[in-house]
Amino acid sequence: MTAGSTLTNGTTAEHELAALQREHGRPLFALLLRLCDGDRQRAEDLVQETLVRAWQHPEALRADDFDSVRPWLMTVGRRLAIDARRARQARPPEVGDAVLENARVSSDHAERAAATLDVRRAVKTLTPEHREVLVLVYFQGASVAEAAATLGIPPGTVKSRAYYALRALRRVLPGYAADLR
Repeated sequence: MTAGSTLTNGTTAEHELAALQREHGRPLFALLLRLCDGDRQRAEDLVQETLVRAWQHPEALRADDFDSVRPWLMTVGRRLAIDARRARQARPPEVGDAVLENARVSSDHAERAAATLDVRRAVKTLTPEHREVLVLVYFQGASVAEAAATLGIPPGTVKSRAYYALRALRRVLPGYAADLR
């Protein structure tokens, strides 16, 4: 299609647009494929958008300044590709389904509250000596030496009481056994 051709409404415009695509589609697609880093689908979309722009602006295709519409089409296609790249860089990257399937699921507030109540009930079943060690070491973050000094018992006793307290909790809370290791 040359610059002297016109795009009019109706089937004539469709035929001329099809001719424009046949004549310039492959070189335009090749350019856009390079600009889209090999993404064929994106390049095909940009070819279609370029041809829509040609259909929307027939006056640009009739200009007497050039013999072929190919430079105009290439320029429009290149600008569309640049705009598309900038738009993709301006928003957060898209996440595929595979990433969502592997995403960590965090428990909701109700589950956490229920687990807290279960653990509190289970801790109340422990002997006072085991409960003291467990609260100091695991809930208040004291070291074995600090817990031993606070309770006035040897560090080995703190370790054994903590071990037996956790073992008792594992029996009382079987669904939480993995969390108590």
